[in-house]
Parts: sequence; structure tokens; C-alpha cells
Amino acid sequence: MSKQKAPGKSHRTGITLIELVEMFPTEDSAREWFESVIWQDVRVCGHCGSERTSEAAHKTMPYRCRDCKQYFSVKTGTAIASSKVPLRKWVMAIYLELTSLKGVSSMKLHRDLGVTQKTAWFMLMRIREAFAELANVSDMRGPVEIDETYVGGLERNKHADKKLNAGRGPVGKTAVIGVKDRATGQVAAEVVESVNAATTGAFLADHVAGSAAVFTDDALAYRHLPIHETVRHSAREYVRGDVHTNGIESLWSMLKRAHKGTYHNLSEKHLQRYVASFAARQNIRGKDTAAQMAVTTAALCGRRLRYRDLIAA
Repeated sequence: MSKQKAPGKSHRTGITLIELVEMFPTEDSAREWFESVIWQDVRVCGHCGSERTSEAAHKTMPYRCRDCKQYFSVKTGTAIASSKVPLRKWVMAIYLELTSLKGVSSMKLHRDLGVTQKTAWFMLMRIREAFAELANVSDMRGPVEIDETYVGGLERNKHADKKLNAGRGPVGKTAVIGVKDRATGQVAAEVVESVNAATTGAFLADHVAGSAAVFTDDALAYRHLPIHETVRHSAREYVRGDVHTNGIESLWSMLKRAHKGTYHNLSEKHLQRYVASFAARQNIRGKDTAAQMAVTTAALCGRRLRYRDLIAA
């Protein structure tokens, strides 16, 4: 694996594209890697969880469960179940999504992997199912920073018949609230209907330990929070000693750069998936690339995402 000096975390070991291709020269090598990550030491039926399994002469399902009598593969029981995309291409997709700081678009993935744009989009959404698991952080001990952002197009850039003509700021945008634990660097973020005392209180209860010190800006939605200090952004105060929200704001910066430079449009319907993907990448960024790929693949287990459910209104 690459040990060449480069910008970024010097203690992390990366994987070059050449090394990735050499690691997975065949479909069997990709299958063996998936099996080592998902099953580790014992092969398990993806239908019922039984370890009483055997190899089978099935075209697409190479194993059979002795208990439930069903055939299965390493994809069974994961978010990539029923996918006809070769596992070698799944490895490449996971690598590209993880190593692209601002994410990878479905158009680029479709060109890189030689699949349709529709397939590439569905692949990325399934990978984001794993990211949702990695972004699910609770019981942060603090100190923590809490802040909100708003995602959506600018009013001035909209067609005349789509403008809301209701003023500046968050008009016509979707609210996202986030928290960062300074001690661990872990983050969590959620799309909310609005940022008010009720949503900030519920979000805090879901992710932060009751004794944690909390730092926010001076928005009204945070004034009810206990053990809490603020910086007065309204008075252009951004740092006061240890009191600031710069850490969580860096997550918003990356999300918005991806919005403008990679995705161009983030629908409200799927916004939580994109938000979780950036939180997840932050949460595993200290790991080597191989470990990031493994933990993301393992998080596919127990999750299911069907295309018809994904596009349902």
C-alpha cells in the first residue's frame, strides 16, 4: 500500500488505483475479500443466520443453508442483495466513494465502472445505507459543538416562477442540524423540518450525554440548552477562548462544496443520505483506506434498500 508522502493525515496508509487493481485482479478475489469482511471466520446464512451451511453448485448462489434450505451468497442479507453488479465493481465503487472527499457523482461512477448512470446512482445510494450506520453516533461526552445549516439553491438563481419572494437566508432551503464531539472528532447530523427549541433538544438527547459541555452560536433555538456557552455570531464574534463552533462548521463547508461542485442538486427527499455520508466519512477518516473499506462493507449487513422503495414518492 502507498506510503508516499502527501497532504493530509500522515499516519494513514492509502491505496493507489494501481494497488487496488492488483489487490482485486479477478471476481473471485473480490468475493473472497467480501466474505472475509462480512463473515470473518464463519460463513453465515444471510436468510436465517445459521452457521450450518455448505457449498453448492448454484450459478449465482454458491452456498446452501442446512437449516432454512435456501441458497445464498455473501450479498444475501446486505444492502447489495440481489445486485447483478460484479463484486469487483462494488469494491471499486466503495473505494471511489470513500476516497473522494466531496463524494463521487453517479455520472462519474457510471463512466469509471462501465455501468449505466441509473445503476451507478443506485449503487451509491446502497453505499450510503452503510454510511447511515457509521454516522449513527450517540452518547457524546463532549465538549460538543452544535450548529445548523441550510441546504438548497439560492433564490436569485431560481427561475422567476420558482422564486418564493420571501426574503433572504434560509427561505426555500432544508434545515440540517449537526454536532461534533471535540474529544473523539465524531459527528452526527440530521435533516429537520425547522431549527427550534424542540428539534435542538431532541437532537441533543439522541446524540449527547447529559453531562457534556455544549458550545453553540447565539441562535434562539439553542438558548434553552443546559451547560451551554455561546459565541455571538450576530456581533461577529466567532471564537472566545475554547468557545466556538468551527469544527462542526467544517462539515457544512464540505457538504456545500460537494453540493456545488459534485452533485449540483441535492433533493430534500434524499438529503439525509448525503448528510449521513459526509458524517460517516468524518467518523472513519482516521483509519487507513483498507480499514475504511472494510468497516463500510461490514456496515452493509442487515440493511436492505430496494430501487422501488428508493424512488417511491
